[in-house]
Amino acid sequence: MSRVPPLRFIEPQLASLADEPPEGKHWINEIKHDGYRCQLLIEPDRVRMFTRNGHDWTDRFSSIARAARTLECKSAILDGEAVIQDESGVSDFEALRSAIHARSPNIILYAFDLLHLDGRDIRQQMLSDRRTLLKRLVGDDAESRIQVSDEFDGGGAALFAACRDMGMEGIVSKHAMAPYRSGRSKTWLKTKCFTESEFLVIGTDRDRKTGALRALLAHPDSQGLSYAGAAVIALGGAERTEFLAEVERLTTRWAAFKSSRLTSVTWCHPKLTVRVKHLATGKFLRHATVRRFAQP
Repeated sequence: MSRVPPLRFIEPQLASLADEPPEGKHWINEIKHDGYRCQLLIEPDRVRMFTRNGHDWTDRFSSIARAARTLECKSAILDGEAVIQDESGVSDFEALRSAIHARSPNIILYAFDLLHLDGRDIRQQMLSDRRTLLKRLVGDDAESRIQVSDEFDGGGAALFAACRDMGMEGIVSKHAMAPYRSGRSKTWLKTKCFTESEFLVIGTDRDRKTGALRALLAHPDSQGLSYAGAAVIALGGAERTEFLAEVERLTTRWAAFKSSRLTSVTWCHPKLTVRVKHLATGKFLRHATVRRFAQP
């Protein structure tokens, strides 16, 4: 009898950013959960949880791993998002980070795809067929740490408007007849709920992953200033040159905030106001870009 090869992490399929949800009956629309993308691998003798980049985080998601052992299958690979929800049912990324640090049992995996089941690679099957198998596998136990990410009736525009009103991150639209394809795809489209706000520039640094120049930002409060996060400087041409000249003119040795995550910072006096496009949710800025600035 031949030995069954062990399951391996599969490069996930990624959604392309869209300005608005696609129209048409062949699109499945889901809420875009604000959490960590994860892949759950189930085998007879072990269960593993991997991040989007293939890091083994099983110890951080032990409650999900325990729930996976109750699923009635010999082997499976589920694709989904690990989240923590607030009292209104909205996913909260900052709360998730705290929950992971505390090894909380309250983290939920919202599974939205099934790539492998009982020895069969099913990535070539249509999404609608894979989701049917996923729903059958996960079941309807409302107390389980593994749930199926629901698809919603009606057009994507209506779901997007509802998510925007509830302060959610956005939606993901997926073509129901498409196979699973690793990497960035046009058969998965994400539409995000962005807003614009004004902040004070307190310094600049570079993104650890991409090396992109970022503005470090704060907003006034009763205590003086509160750190808001970082935004990639998306200004171009003469406007970018003028902005960087202003930052250099306002440079100071005084550090507005101290944090182990803020290294190699060029600090500046908080005199420069910028307009920033960012996700409407979360305590700190995410997916943020500097769009405009006003001279002090």
